[in-house]
Amino acid sequence: MTESIKKSAIVAIVGRPNVGKSTLLNHILGQKISITSRKPQTTRHTLLGIHTEGDFQLVFVDTPGIHSEHKKALNEYMNHAATQAMADTDIICMIVDRTHWNADDERVFKHVKRHSAKLVLVVNKVDLLNDKGRLLPYLEELYQKSGADEIVPVSAFTPSDVQRLVQALVKLSPVGEAIFPEDQVTTRSSRFLASEIVREKITRQLGDELPYSATVAIESFDVGERFTEIHATIYVERQGQKKILIGDGGSRLKSIGTEARLDMERLFDHKVVLKLWVKVKANWSDDARAMKSLGFGDAD
Repeated sequence: MTESIKKSAIVAIVGRPNVGKSTLLNHILGQKISITSRKPQTTRHTLLGIHTEGDFQLVFVDTPGIHSEHKKALNEYMNHAATQAMADTDIICMIVDRTHWNADDERVFKHVKRHSAKLVLVVNKVDLLNDKGRLLPYLEELYQKSGADEIVPVSAFTPSDVQRLVQALVKLSPVGEAIFPEDQVTTRSSRFLASEIVREKITRQLGDELPYSATVAIESFDVGERFTEIHATIYVERQGQKKILIGDGGSRLKSIGTEARLDMERLFDHKVVLKLWVKVKANWSDDARAMKSLGFGDAD
């Protein structure tokens, strides 16, 4: 444990789906631990990202996007995970997409207001604003509306913006010791990160055809001297989805496996042998018992 830390904080990152929460976290950490895609609701689980620099440590809790759909057990699980993450945090970092405040942002803000944590509003993707002149009046409007402790406009892809956000969070952080060792970046296991990488590739390649019907379970994760061998099963809800996921002659599954393996090798800094299977588990996303058997709710 580092003894030089003078300030530390637990920071919940919240917002509606697809505002860039996971992308921003990855840029703060300087490495990818949270999966991303253009599809809303890509993030399903809370994930801790730990940023230690100089004399401070920020422990970020990346959350699923809070949304209005309550049709399935999966939607309920994701909303519950996001709202629970705001409890017992020092700072809530609410991400909004440029000047596009909508009903989902309002819903998130209602949850945020229930907590006594410091509030930082992050106006993300400002590089995509067509009319930059709208930004300052909008920031003033947000301040009047929210009473936020800080409002920080950023582009997640601009290092100086990211550093400015980090410094704003440090300014609001209480005095305290480090919670985690300085070289630790996440509390999630390699098994979990491997399953998320596979799911990211599915979402990116088949997001329109299989938007939310696939989940991944790691059956074995064996680390050897020469390579790590990982066996994973992809579960879908219908036979037709299985056919789409496998593709002609197994081409789609092979492509997903290749992309996932390369990402795993970068993350784990070790050669990876990845084997994928596809199985049907009917209506798993609306069955709380099935979701639990597939790892939803597990801490690792």
